[in-house]
Amino acid sequence: MAIQVSSELLDGSVLAILSQQDYYGYALTQRVQQVISVSESTMYPVLRRLKKNGWLTTYDEPYQGRNRRYYQITPDGRTRLKTIQEEWQTFRQGIDSMLGDGKQNG
Repeated sequence: MAIQVSSELLDGSVLAILSQQDYYGYALTQRVQQVISVSESTMYPVLRRLKKNGWLTTYDEPYQGRNRRYYQITPDGRTRLKTIQEEWQTFRQGIDSMLGDGKQNG
């Protein structure tokens, strides 16, 4: 059984990727799937929610006679990413203290 990824971690992962460069939807999904097992049908609602919250913006670019919708992190999105990263560090340290190297504490 795979460990379930919370929406908070998925949001943080998407924001972290987009903090490096803009991606169109399918390419972003492929990038996330390199690390996290997530379906394409899961990604688009995540992107809509992040956009609705003002953490992403979109723009269209023509590609082979069609438009690709690119996602771009906003300044508020960068602030949100920083918060998620800080929360992740605290969470990770707690889990590592319990599961870390398999040694029992106490």
